[in-house]
Amino acid sequence: MRVAWGLLSTARINERIIGAAKESDRAHVLAVASRDAARAEAYALERGIERSYGSYEALLDDSDVEAVYISLPNAMHVGWTLRALEAGKHVLCEKPFSRDPDEVEQAFDLADSAGLVLSEGFMWRHHPQTAKLVELVADGAIGPLRVVRAAFSFQLAVVHGAGDARFDPDLDGGSLMDVGSYCLSAIRLLGGEPERLQGQQVVGPSGVDVCFAASLALPDDRLGHFDCGFVLPSRGELEVVGEEASLFVDDPFHARAPGIELRRQDGTERIVVARANSYRLELENVSGAIRSERPLLLGREDALGQARAIEALYRSVSTTDGSAS
Repeated sequence: MRVAWGLLSTARINERIIGAAKESDRAHVLAVASRDAARAEAYALERGIERSYGSYEALLDDSDVEAVYISLPNAMHVGWTLRALEAGKHVLCEKPFSRDPDEVEQAFDLADSAGLVLSEGFMWRHHPQTAKLVELVADGAIGPLRVVRAAFSFQLAVVHGAGDARFDPDLDGGSLMDVGSYCLSAIRLLGGEPERLQGQQVVGPSGVDVCFAASLALPDDRLGHFDCGFVLPSRGELEVVGEEASLFVDDPFHARAPGIELRRQDGTERIVVARANSYRLELENVSGAIRSERPLLLGREDALGQARAIEALYRSVSTTDGSAS
């Protein structure tokens, strides 16, 4: 039986979830909420969504809605996750869930006590390209792992306008919280939880970091490096370097044309990966966990590790202490 989902907000990213649900036999979008009832009604009508609400609270009061997708600005993620859990709803919260580990613990404690599913929305982790990359590293395709390097950037003002919420410090904007969180997710997945972190940032006129770069010390003498930004050309790269070879992925987070390059000294092998809808796979994983049909891919430990790393990086740019502890 399909899980009935509600959307808290009419954010652009919702289009991905709506499209994913239409492809899936495990989930469907039943309702959408906005702070403007007319906007919610028009949004629902245009997209074939059955129910619309003029407040987030009203959607949470709908007993037929089993789970909610939260795509509100970053600073609102934890607050509305807690309210949704208190209303008895399972939650998929768009990344980044939080930069505060204590908030993450609080939310997952509440979810666990209520027997509800809570997951942070990193769609790229659900793509078969990511699984294949992890498999290649684990199978020794590059020898002992030494370096993980990631980059993710785009011109935010050009693409979405200077008034985008990600430029607002009061809404927890910033490039590290947005595109940088993908880079951190990749480095943590492949290299392990960082032991020491050091970041450098460029702060833009609005008060958020518009460029961020970081170095990470990982377990077993591995290193991580990434850069991200809102004022740089569109870039997305992931490189995993071992003692014997390296793996390179272009566009690792969107995976619009999936594939992995295995680069050896004697040449490069192209490893083909099937196309897939990351958002559908994400929605189906969480829906499957709600129905107790499959394990949840991203739960407490991953969200907590992510928040700890973000917190440590922001602390490192204002102090000399780059410890992840």
